[in-house]
Amino acid sequence: QVQLRESGGGLVQAGGSLRLSCVASGAIFSSYAMGWFRQAPGQEREFVAAIDWHGAGTLFADSVKGRFTISRDNAKNTVYLQMSNLNPEDTAVYYCASRRGYGLLSREHQYEYWGQGTQVTVSS
Repeated sequence: QVQLRESGGGLVQAGGSLRLSCVASGAIFSSYAMGWFRQAPGQEREFVAAIDWHGAGTLFADSVKGRFTISRDNAKNTVYLQMSNLNPEDTAVYYCASRRGYGLLSREHQYEYWGQGTQVTVSS
C-alpha cells in the first residue's frame, strides 16, 4: 500500500508561483510513475503533469505547458510540481497520483494510488 501526502498549496496572486510537494511512503518510490491532477469546483479532475520513474521523461497538459515543471527526488521519496505565472483558472485541488511501473501516464484510471489533495487558490 502506497500513501501519498501533498503539501504546498495556498493562496497566491495571479502571476505568482507555488511549489507543491508529494511525499510517498510504503513502497519503493523509484519504481513508481508519478503524476499530478487537479479538480476545480464543479469540474472533473484533469491531468496536469506526469514524470517517469527515473525523472528523465515528463509530460504536461497543454494548459500548463511552459508554466509548470515536474520533478522528483527519489532519495526523498518526493515529487514536486513547480507552478509559475499562475492565473485564476489554475485554482483547484491538486492531487498526486502514483502507479508502479514505467511510463508517462495521463489518464486517471492508469493510476493506482492517490493523495488527499492540496488546495491552490489564485486570486486576480
